Amino acid sequence: MKLAIPSPPRAVKLTQIPGALRRVGLVAAVFAVATLVAWVAVRAAQAPLASQHAFLRDAVEVDGKVIDVTLPPLEKRLQTPARLRVIYKWKSRDMSATAVPVDAEEAEKLFNGVAVKLLVDPEHPSHAQEASWARAQAGWVWLGSAILGAGVLLALGAVIFELRRAVRREVDPLRVGALVWLTPDAPLPETKDELTFTGHYFRENVKNPVKARVRPGRRPVRNGEKVLAAVLPSSPTLARVVDEEIARDLGWYRNG
Repeated sequence: MKLAIPSPPRAVKLTQIPGALRRVGLVAAVFAVATLVAWVAVRAAQAPLASQHAFLRDAVEVDGKVIDVTLPPLEKRLQTPARLRVIYKWKSRDMSATAVPVDAEEAEKLFNGVAVKLLVDPEHPSHAQEASWARAQAGWVWLGSAILGAGVLLALGAVIFELRRAVRREVDPLRVGALVWLTPDAPLPETKDELTFTGHYFRENVKNPVKARVRPGRRPVRNGEKVLAAVLPSSPTLARVVDEEIARDLGWYRNG
């Protein structure tokens, strides 16, 4: 049997490489779990945004009256809303709501008995928000939803990128890599275990040191003490040892 290796790019399929589907599948499984976790986190983060969006869409404006104002500490008033207790009428019913958020600076101007505009959820009339504060949240709701959506798209893009990289890692050395006769720095032992070793090859009279790996249970294609290996230009110090099973599956052997 003699080697008859075509010039690159060579016809190489993922299914022709022993164990490649399992390795790529493992990468896919890891990223599928990571994507699922990210999706659950996004859904959890999106829930309050969706709730506020639905509230703003359906709420009805009513007149209310302040009966108590609770201001945050002075040093936190720029980032923390004040809280109101309010009373209002909804369909002739007297209603009240507590912990109604309002901008702290605006709340400094409020006092007991002052009129205030409220937004009330028709499905849950005991749920009221101060109108100007609630409407000011609309921009943040949109921005938060946009950021979460972009995050999901980025996560999906990362999964596709990593899957493509995993496939290329398996296929590209054999498809477009330079095939060289690699001389191990020490004789390779006869073993069925995975083997990593250092060696070198010559190209244009230049000695190129590399690190190579033989997959478990594989017999390298040999030429005396040398073994056939594929080297990518993008990773000149790493070599993929070509075993006899792959060479046969790819049709690199011929009779004669």
